[in-house]
Amino acid sequence: MMTKKTISASRASLILFLCRMITALEVPLDPILLKELSQPPTITQQSPKDYIVDPRENIVIQCEAKGKPPPSFSWTRNGTHFDIDKDARVTVKPNSGTLVINIMNGGKAEAYEGVYQCTARNERGAAISNNIVIRPSRSPLWTKEKVEPKHVREGDPLVLHCSPPVGLPPPIIFWMDNSFQRLPQNERVSQGLNGDLYFSNVKPEDTREDYICYARFNHTQTIQQKQPISVKVFSMDSLNETISANLSDTDFYGAKPLTERRPTLLTPVGSTSNKVELRGNVLLLECIAEGLPTPVIRWIKEGGELPINRTFFENFKKTLKIVEVSEADSGKYKCVARNPLGSTHHTITVTVKAAPYWITAPRNLVLSPGEDGTLICRANGNPKPNISWLTNGVPIAIAPEDPSRKVDGDTIIFSDVQERSSAVYQCNASNEYGYLLANAFVNVLAEPPRILTPANKLYQIIANNPALLDCAFFGSPVPEIEWFKGVKGSILHGDLYVFHDNGTLEIPVAQKDSTGTYTCVARNKLGKVQNEVHLEVKDPTMIIKQPEYKIIQKGGQVSFECTIKHDRTLMPTITWLKDNGELPVDERFIIHKDSLAIMNVTDKDDGTYTCVANTTLDSVSASAVLTVVAATPTPAIIYDRPDPPFDLELTDQLERSIQLSWIPGYDNNSPITNFVIEYEDGMREPGVWHYQTEVHGTQTTVQLKLSPYVNYSFRVIAVNEIGRSQPSEASEQYLTKAAKPDENPSGVQGIGSEPDNLVIIWEPLKGFQSNGPGLQYKVSWRQKDVGDEWTSVIVANVSKYIVSGTPTFVPYEIKVQALNDLGYAPEPAEVIGHSGEDLPMVAPGNVQVHIVNSTLAKVHWDPVPLKTVRGHLQGYRIYYWKVQSLSKRRQRHVEKKILTFSGNKTHGMLPGLEPYSSYKLNVRVVNGKGEGPASPDKLFKTPEGVPSSPSFLKISNPTLDSLTLEWGPPTHPNGVLIAYTLKFQPINSTHELGPLIEIRIPANETSLILSNLNYSTRYKFYFYAQTSVGSGSQITEEAVTIMDEAMASRQVDIATQGWFIGLMCAVALLILILLIVCFIRRNKGGKYPVKEKEDAHADPEIQPMKEDDGTFGEYSDAEDHKPLKKGSRTPSDRTVKKEDSDDSLVDYGEGVNGQFNEDGSFIGQYSGKKEKEPAEGNESSEAPSPVNAMNSFV
Repeated sequence: MMTKKTISASRASLILFLCRMITALEVPLDPILLKELSQPPTITQQSPKDYIVDPRENIVIQCEAKGKPPPSFSWTRNGTHFDIDKDARVTVKPNSGTLVINIMNGGKAEAYEGVYQCTARNERGAAISNNIVIRPSRSPLWTKEKVEPKHVREGDPLVLHCSPPVGLPPPIIFWMDNSFQRLPQNERVSQGLNGDLYFSNVKPEDTREDYICYARFNHTQTIQQKQPISVKVFSMDSLNETISANLSDTDFYGAKPLTERRPTLLTPVGSTSNKVELRGNVLLLECIAEGLPTPVIRWIKEGGELPINRTFFENFKKTLKIVEVSEADSGKYKCVARNPLGSTHHTITVTVKAAPYWITAPRNLVLSPGEDGTLICRANGNPKPNISWLTNGVPIAIAPEDPSRKVDGDTIIFSDVQERSSAVYQCNASNEYGYLLANAFVNVLAEPPRILTPANKLYQIIANNPALLDCAFFGSPVPEIEWFKGVKGSILHGDLYVFHDNGTLEIPVAQKDSTGTYTCVARNKLGKVQNEVHLEVKDPTMIIKQPEYKIIQKGGQVSFECTIKHDRTLMPTITWLKDNGELPVDERFIIHKDSLAIMNVTDKDDGTYTCVANTTLDSVSASAVLTVVAATPTPAIIYDRPDPPFDLELTDQLERSIQLSWIPGYDNNSPITNFVIEYEDGMREPGVWHYQTEVHGTQTTVQLKLSPYVNYSFRVIAVNEIGRSQPSEASEQYLTKAAKPDENPSGVQGIGSEPDNLVIIWEPLKGFQSNGPGLQYKVSWRQKDVGDEWTSVIVANVSKYIVSGTPTFVPYEIKVQALNDLGYAPEPAEVIGHSGEDLPMVAPGNVQVHIVNSTLAKVHWDPVPLKTVRGHLQGYRIYYWKVQSLSKRRQRHVEKKILTFSGNKTHGMLPGLEPYSSYKLNVRVVNGKGEGPASPDKLFKTPEGVPSSPSFLKISNPTLDSLTLEWGPPTHPNGVLIAYTLKFQPINSTHELGPLIEIRIPANETSLILSNLNYSTRYKFYFYAQTSVGSGSQITEEAVTIMDEAMASRQVDIATQGWFIGLMCAVALLILILLIVCFIRRNKGGKYPVKEKEDAHADPEIQPMKEDDGTFGEYSDAEDHKPLKKGSRTPSDRTVKKEDSDDSLVDYGEGVNGQFNEDGSFIGQYSGKKEKEPAEGNESSEAPSPVNAMNSFV
């Protein structure tokens, strides 16, 4: 239909109105200001909606409110005016609306049952409380009845009915015996949700005469009891004996033997049932079965899984418990009872409804005359709640007309408000399961400016730091703020100052000349006010002589210097630290005015020493390291770690303490400094030892503190300066008794992983901190400052619990208490957590852009109300992008840039903008969940800047006296080009520059012919563009004019001349011949006349080697076959004559790198490579290789 595709005119106007909405005025939390401003009433405290009172005590119905002027109070009862003055038992507390009904002197609480509502009223409006239903608690007696004894056969089922009296609130039921001992319960015998006691099958031991049902009424602290019920169970053996004693042998058949049977359900009856539960409540489903053997119960959800972390099984799995139910928990739940003979089941259809809950509750609105605003009231529920509005407690439909007000469903729109528009509005969201009522006032104020910063406030800062001068103000309409320096100074403006929206003046870098008196002036149409503050800029504190690194022998003395310079008006204090901690308390450390001295230095003095100079405004520090070295050693005794202690003995055993004694081992010449005592928990961590305590080395006995429920063993380790001994043998074991926990979990936190949950986490108790078996945790929570009762669950073996269905990002009070089988730990401390965050709801408003220069802009915006952030405020994020360059077409590709400003900032700088361009931006608020909606796009333009260099400069067509220049316009003109400038100058042969000539060229030209140049001359050109702002970057090129023809004919390229080519060929041929000669000489080598030398210097120890036994044999050359020993290949003068040998040294070792000893024997192979000694003869001992020759030839 057409109506589904179009927006009504009224809805469209609402959207346009919200887009131009002015942010409501923020009232500073100044106590004096709040005390003076008129304000409609606000309910601050009231009794709960369903208020059950103790009929034995006075009834107190709370109603507290604040406002200016202070509000008066009135009450209604059951919808009509309640005249307090006519009832002598009813009084009102002074300066309050709280009712006190005196029933302790003969009055009856039942006479005051009813629905009460409080109204707080002043000249600005009226606020109303919830409907408070007063009901006295009731704890009636059990009706008299004759209780018949129960006779039942062994194995049969049995139900003992409790049927407690109907009380208010309902009683707590439990079964006990005459000795006030709880009756034991298990999978066979258990109590149902209705209080009845169910037996799946009875046994002879169930026989007793004191089954007593008790009803405890907590509100009146009374307990009522039912008449005892007697149960007698007949076993099959005793039944057969009775029958045989009363019948003849011919008549006796005997009782039937005990037979097993499949399960059937005792409760609920039938195969299906229905259950309706409200969102946020606890869902309890129950199935109790009879059968023999005893059935076991199993729960499933058809078509889904049971919710994790919210599902618990109680009463031996007969009860399914789901906490914090939501609409997602609706569905069919099946319980299955099973034993070896079969099974039965029951299906429960669960429907989850919801009383109204807030999505957006209305908030107080403070406006100036003529401003606009909205009240929004949004709630959800199942079924969806109806929203209705009241003004000053009267339905808005019959309230006096207000032309500034328009109601649109869950929203009231205010436009052009006046002071008469002030009122308190109530939003009521209701369905069949409950209601929500919220008060929110609209306060229209016309106030002249006020400056809240104290007069003549003094600010002191250190030079080169930012100075922030406050001018907190209030007024309606919002005043304008101006700052002046000095009594008759002019208004401050410019880049030296930053003006914040809250009135603060920021001097980013304060200097000494910034000292003086500053005046803040606030003005609006109702008046003007000013205030003076004073700024003093001090010189920074400096350390002009710092401590230096020192190395000192043990036993010596050392001194560290620390001299400072500071502002003469500041009084500094100097503190010395060692390793970032306090100096040891030791008389060896002496502190002087400018130094620290350490006498008789020991090894423990080794470390880092820091001098810290503090004034009231700044602090500086400098550090130096001291290294302690050992003194000159003397013959020392051998030192070692001590021997382990022995003979450990435990005495004086108590529940929480024990005495341990031992005998020390030998100290091995180094005195024992201390003993370390360790313990083992044989119950939980056998074989793992933990630190317990340590005592001085002279002690051999210690009193040890113990924890409950630990199986202790102890051992002792001795320690001296050398190290730790081996551990002693373990002591005997000692088991302490169990007890209640002494402490609660640490690290309790409340955070949300989703917008509608609260995740409570904690550090679980470790090891023996449980003090006993059955460690569990009681997790409790309630919403902060709303008067809710604590909600608690008990969990085990977890360190996290998730509360679902919470409002978004509200504070909760949380506590986690440990308990075990013996009881609870002490009451835990409360911590504050928050439910989950959701995306922010509102975009920042009043976005303004101030252009600083062509590449920098400053953005201002109004902060969003903190309640709309719906999470932890992380900052604001600016998205900005270039739309187009004003000197080019619109760009096709838009690249968005992002800047994030942390914290609750209201301004930021946008750097790196392109000049002469059009930009858009928007601002969003950011929390831990993500970004909120964007503000409307803000368009701004940057002014012109200087252009970039021309895109190219090309020089062509050189002639004798001219050159042609061509260029491209700048890639980034950054404005409108007005001209080009060309500068050029000649360069002579020594690279010296000649006179500079400048030419201005119109911006529409792209080429130029330069004439009247010198021939055969190099020129350097400088070329750049200009806008109205200035000149851009230049581009440079060089070019040469050609020489004349006469000169050119005399210049001949030498590389083309014939004589030069011939010379080069001759040189190349000569090099080739030399290389061939060298190569031949290298291959020919020389012969070595060693035989004669050997004969002349015969060595009797040198024996020939035979080939068959590995000894040296003889060597001879090819000409004379004279024997030659390998150990003597060269003469003693280390020369080799060519005519004596054809052999090359390469054949016997490492070639040219081979080495010979003084008698000529070859050692290169055995002794490695050594430096080559110069030859004593005139000839070289090595023939050069061709490669060497080529490498050395020049």
